[in-house]
Amino acid sequence: MKLLILDRDGVINEDSDAYIKSLDEWIPIPGAIDAIARLSKAGWTVAVATNQSGLARGYYDAATLESMHARLRQLVAEQGGEVGLIVHCPHGPDDGCGCRKPLPGMLEQIAAHYGCALPGVWFVGDSIGDLQAASAVHCQPVLVKTGKGLRTLGKSLPAGTLVFEDLAAIADQLLL
Repeated sequence: MKLLILDRDGVINEDSDAYIKSLDEWIPIPGAIDAIARLSKAGWTVAVATNQSGLARGYYDAATLESMHARLRQLVAEQGGEVGLIVHCPHGPDDGCGCRKPLPGMLEQIAAHYGCALPGVWFVGDSIGDLQAASAVHCQPVLVKTGKGLRTLGKSLPAGTLVFEDLAAIADQLLL
């Protein structure tokens, strides 16, 4: 199985320090939907692992989050592709869960769902927490410069982190 795992905010859609709280605020990054569709049509399974502490903070509800994910699936399907499993952590940073990145719980959930091993699987994110979650389970950490990526680039990255402009550039590389 060719599995690619993506963070959501800052990788697939625009991010905001004020949170993405509504379907209207969920705006795809140029090229991201096309990249997912191209990968899917080429046999890749594209899964998503996203921290959504806005749920715990009361900024939006589960139905709103699901509408964002339904929109993502719809846009990719319109281009002939498919989005695989989408998992989210609904907890706040102080809730003590095992799923919130930088912990790898969501990545492990995706691996269990697909019955695959994580070592070597690319996990694409824009934050240091994403990269740390990838490293914790021996995924290949991949940083995009979209979202918080440029800020993250200035931090100490896990060894072997790959860096790309955006999700479209990753698709180009994987589909060589």
